[in-house]
Amino acid sequence: MMNVDDAILTRKSVRRFLPKPVPEEMLRHIMAVSARAPSGHNIQPWKVYVVAGAARDRLAADILKAAATEPDKHQPEYEYYPTEWHEPYIGRRRKLGFELYSLLGIQRDDKVGRERQMNRNYLFFDAPVGIFVTMDRRLNTGSFIDMGMFLQNILLAARGQGLHTCGQAAFTWYHDIIRKHLPLADTEMLICGVALGYEDTSAPENGLVTERIPVDEFVRFFGFPG
Repeated sequence: MMNVDDAILTRKSVRRFLPKPVPEEMLRHIMAVSARAPSGHNIQPWKVYVVAGAARDRLAADILKAAATEPDKHQPEYEYYPTEWHEPYIGRRRKLGFELYSLLGIQRDDKVGRERQMNRNYLFFDAPVGIFVTMDRRLNTGSFIDMGMFLQNILLAARGQGLHTCGQAAFTWYHDIIRKHLPLADTEMLICGVALGYEDTSAPENGLVTERIPVDEFVRFFGFPG
């Protein structure tokens, strides 16, 4: 078993996976562990849909077709990013984009290359397993906190099994396509997708490890000696 600190510190967004299958038993274990996430009054607002094999391939093909033929038709059910960006957030976002595309050899003015890389989201970056996480839309903003803790548990529980992941808000744009493949109730809102599998360590994009600002830049301590 992996130490918790090691799981946290080695977690990263992997954007190319090996075709090696992940056993259903391992996925069930990850979900059972993840379900220990805290939630307000223990309401456990999450539901999860896990796809692999032909089910994964059919869904990915339909989303890629929609992205190619009718991209303006599709909108997410909630806003993940701000409508207006400010520092330091816009700077961090640009830095990530520059580092990722540099590793991939995609120039800033290469719109075709950037779109091709964006669409790899809908192939789960070749991961053999795709996960969709939803919550009841009748709940309130606080439940998004619960969902974040649950999702983090999935990412860390996967690391504990030697797997890697990539959280994918990109799938929220195509929730209507996903509903044609999976039995989401009308009351369910798609929160995000997750690609899960074994990292392709030869892929240059997987060499990207994003930096974090030092503790003293985001934490203030009070009442401690010294």
